[in-house]
Amino acid sequence: MAPNRPKIEAQMQHKPPEKMDADDVLRVKLAKLREEHSDLDQAIRALEDRGPSDPLAVRRLKKQKLALKDRIAAIEDKLTPDIIA
Repeated sequence: MAPNRPKIEAQMQHKPPEKMDADDVLRVKLAKLREEHSDLDQAIRALEDRGPSDPLAVRRLKKQKLALKDRIAAIEDKLTPDIIA
């Protein structure tokens, strides 16, 4: 799904906010959540790479990252059409 992301984000840049439909809004939210997820991943790696760090802080960041992953999955499910086999 990642190869489509730049294409989708490029499409969003050409639509004024008043012309965005519900799916467009979800795609923008999805891009923002993915960015936050990536930022948390980098923060976790940085804490772990420093050596002994605050395990509670790492655990909290990992919990936030997992919650973001769940929100991302929920939005992806909304954007993916149901296919009846």
